[in-house]
Amino acid sequence: MVSMFGHSIPPTSAYMPRSPFTVDDANALIPTLEEALDRLESLRAEWTTHMRRAETLEVMWGELIFRAENPNHLEYLDIRDCVERTGSAIQNLVEEKIVARGLRFPSGSLEHGIIDFPTTWEGRWIYLCWRRGEPQLTHWHEIDSGFQGRQEIQAEHIITMGREKGELPNDMGLDF
Repeated sequence: MVSMFGHSIPPTSAYMPRSPFTVDDANALIPTLEEALDRLESLRAEWTTHMRRAETLEVMWGELIFRAENPNHLEYLDIRDCVERTGSAIQNLVEEKIVARGLRFPSGSLEHGIIDFPTTWEGRWIYLCWRRGEPQLTHWHEIDSGFQGRQEIQAEHIITMGREKGELPNDMGLDF
């Protein structure tokens, strides 16, 4: 479950076995992901603006903001509606453009633009790790090490990652 602004994005509804990404497959998605992250950044800025205005009215009026006779009551309700709509738009965009593609959007991704691509290497699952602004994938990490455990992709990785023959390793340890 991805936490964002106190909201949660539910995991995909049904378990589906993962297909490993090759480095080439992942690199091909980067332009699409850059566009999605640009849109997410815009939506996040919009959400933040609405949220700050709502918080200002709450501080100004306290519980009185909820009374219909309050001069800012209707504005407050409209702003709260904008907060909800924008939050839903963020959740939908993350779900449709990132999670539905089988990608991992780890905690902090909205702020830092980090996306993980599940792949296999040497008989185990790992993540190809991409950060917004990088023109191509240059790093990977173990599924339990996170961004701090990133290692450079070497030529032999490009040839073998996501291309293993035979049965895939169990993917239940992948964190989505």
